[in-house]
Amino acid sequence: MDEGIMDHSGLSEAAAQSRASVLRSRAVSYNALLRHDAAIADLTEAIALVPDDARAWRLRGECHRLIKRYQAALDDFEESLKLEPDSAYALGSRGQTYTAMERYEEALEDFEHALTLSPETPWILEGKADALVGLNRMDEALAVHAKIIKLNEEIPYSWFARGELYQEMSLYTEAIDDYTKALELDPDYVRALARRGEALRMIDRNEEALADLNRAIELKPTATRALGSRGAVLSEMGDNEGALEDLNAAIELDPEYIWAFKVRGEILQDLDRHEEAIADFTRALHLEFGD
Repeated sequence: MDEGIMDHSGLSEAAAQSRASVLRSRAVSYNALLRHDAAIADLTEAIALVPDDARAWRLRGECHRLIKRYQAALDDFEESLKLEPDSAYALGSRGQTYTAMERYEEALEDFEHALTLSPETPWILEGKADALVGLNRMDEALAVHAKIIKLNEEIPYSWFARGELYQEMSLYTEAIDDYTKALELDPDYVRALARRGEALRMIDRNEEALADLNRAIELKPTATRALGSRGAVLSEMGDNEGALEDLNAAIELDPEYIWAFKVRGEILQDLDRHEEAIADFTRALHLEFGD
């Protein structure tokens, strides 16, 4: 019995099943509240009570994945799949774990297996697209996103996700078109406004970019990426003080925002504030490469 788990060896089988069921249900709510360690504790006890509960193993694996304990997640998904080999959910979640570990071939195998069982599940399709991107099979990834859009064209995220892929491929006009589709469906979609603003900046449409980023920050003042992007736009428009204000705010919200340190360093360098610039570039190198 794991440390911290009560000894319920005297419970009848029916009582053990009943307690495990409630623990598992409570774990779902803990997980929804991002209280992953509490969820894991409940699921660990549930598994001790009922070791052949595939769902408990799968849920605990998902909790481990969400807090980046990837090997623990793989171990749990393995146990879950021994009990239910054709669980599309467990296969898809394991695929997401492999992707996070950059084990893209294994991820793709899991996603493809999952899709034979549940061929129209959007998150599994998106997982497959992510694995394909990891393998630099961009055209195939775009084809998967096209399928997602065909299945869910009224869901803004479907368009947003493909827009992000286009942007990753430096296809900014195509990205802008997809973000615009997402915003037609949800005009207050902060992430789409922020990403469209970034894409517009990349093709020197700074006034339009600024309008999108202003709106994103108006809707969500803590939108870190929008603040960073607006800082870059303001700098390109000659407002370095406004740019620094935004970049300072972005870094305060996310002290590991590598890109913001790089951009702020460049602005400080242009202002002949070289000691501060060096500090920012040094921080960026440390965060990205461990220097």
